[in-house]
Amino acid sequence: MEAYAGKQYVGIDLHRRRSVIVRTTEAGEVLEAVRIVNDVQRLASVMARAGQCPEVVLEATYGWYWAVDALQAGGANVHLAHPLGVKAFEYRRVKNDFRDARRASRRSLRASGLSAGRRWLAGSRCGPYAALRAAG
Repeated sequence: MEAYAGKQYVGIDLHRRRSVIVRTTEAGEVLEAVRIVNDVQRLASVMARAGQCPEVVLEATYGWYWAVDALQAGGANVHLAHPLGVKAFEYRRVKNDFRDARRASRRSLRASGLSAGRRWLAGSRCGPYAALRAAG
């Protein structure tokens, strides 16, 4: 299903060394689920398959800013999810990176699933996240 031409929704479960990326269609069908080593070029190569202006949800965990910068440079609309605001993560028994990334892609499909107080929209380096980047 590599040739899907519609809008794509991407969820990323970001970790320190490796991340899981899940791309889905508007209907929620999984197009690709891949684990990558954290690297700007590798992230860009996977995101190039997501088409024009994909919607991306990324949990705002340790070191998220490099990924946001790379995603925005590639034309993605990035939404940062506050780790405490993702209800599905509270009730799980076992950590599963692919499931977490899939849930994040569904959240990008319906961004209203994150309460307004728990949803952040990523800005540029001089945007609303400049203070967060400077702080840590």
